[in-house]
Order: sequence, then structure tokens, then C-alpha cells
Amino acid sequence: MVIKIYDDKISLGRAAAEQAAVSLRNAIEDRGGARIIAATGASQFEFLDALIAMPKIDWRRVEMFHLDEYIGLPVAHPASFRKYLRERLINKTGITKYHFLDGEGDVPSIVRKVSAELTASLIDVAFVGIGENGHLAFNDPPADFQTEEPYLIVDLDEACRRQQVGEGWFNSIADVPKRAISMSVRQILKAKEILCIVPDARKAQAVKSCFEGEISPLAPASILRSHTNTTVFLDKFSAALLSPKSKGSVA
Repeated sequence: MVIKIYDDKISLGRAAAEQAAVSLRNAIEDRGGARIIAATGASQFEFLDALIAMPKIDWRRVEMFHLDEYIGLPVAHPASFRKYLRERLINKTGITKYHFLDGEGDVPSIVRKVSAELTASLIDVAFVGIGENGHLAFNDPPADFQTEEPYLIVDLDEACRRQQVGEGWFNSIADVPKRAISMSVRQILKAKEILCIVPDARKAQAVKSCFEGEISPLAPASILRSHTNTTVFLDKFSAALLSPKSKGSVA
């Protein structure tokens, strides 16, 4: 795992986008297409804006999956991840092949269908963030590090749900759904490359716990340290609690 630290979220997003663009171009050139996993949330705004602006990516050859979605939340709701990805990535790039997790439909059926599509071939690169509670996708602590199921139906813990209110997606914690569909930890780790984008001071404690503490289900994103091709992009605020040894380190 490589940790890279930048002055602010704009430069962090640009650097992550440059690395992502190289990976997409290479996959398209080598195999005729690229398969990606796209994260959502406020932490990804600057990265996605920079990625969309990158030149020479043939988005018609990119196939997209997403990490997670609330169960029971209408697609028109501002917090819907389907809405987020459509407005912030699909409509702006012209991606034509994408697989949505429809949390309003027959959820077990949707999970089976998208799981089959996801596991049909290699994922070239996964874009992920980490939560204030250290979650990876919606795998809240204690996360399941063992299951081989590609997607899970999970219960969201209070810290996770409060984060969604704090980011402005919901008016109160009572409005935040209690269950979600989430890509499993082991499925995320099957991606050829993982780019973990984590700006902002509110993530600093989670960054320290996940990247300096034990690899543990209690710090779900700590498992990224076991992946051989992960780059973590931090700004000076999210990296503020890391020891000097960890900053810019290769683990």
C-alpha cells in the first residue's frame, strides 16, 4: 500500500484522477475495455470532477459498478447513490454500460443479478473512500472479512448514519435508512487496483486507526493494507494524525 499526501482536496483529487486515467487507458488499450467500481459521497466530488476532465479516455468502453446503495430510498432523493452516479459521472462521460443497485426493487434478486455481472470478469480499478467510523463501502465495524458473497445486505450503524446527516444528505438521523446493499470487503479486494480517496479533517482519526492500527474488522478499511496494489490519497487534514513514519510510506 502506498500513502500519498497533498495540500488540499483539489490537488488530491487531481492526482488520483491522473493515476485512474492511466489505468483506464491501459485497460482499454490492452483488453478493449475497462471495468471500474465507483464510490460516492462528498469525499469523491473533487476526484470525479478531475477524472471527467482527463483527456483520451474512451468512456464508451468503460463498464461501471457501484459500491453500495440504501435500501428503500427513492432514486430521486438527493442522497441516492444512483442519482449521484448518474448526475456526477454517467451523464458527464457518456458511460453506456453500468449496473445499478436498485434498493427500491426486489433487493435479493437485484443482489443476485448484479453479483453475477460483477464477478463475470476482472475489475481493473476500484475507487473507494473510508467512513468516519472506518467503514469500507457500507461495511461498518465489525466488518465481515470472510464472506465471498459479492454484495451483502447490511445494517448501518449509528456513526455511519450520523455521518450522512453531517454531510448534508439528510435532515436528521431518523431520515437515514437503516439498511443498505454493500459490496463485500473480499470482493473489493479482488480489484486489480484500488484507489482510496480520503480528504478532510473529519476522517483523520479513521485514517490513523485504519492505517496505523491493527488490521481488524473493527477498522474495516485497514484491510486495504493487505492488497498489493492500493494507493491511498490523503490531504494534510485527513493525514494530520499519522506518524511521520507513515506519511509517504510504502507498506
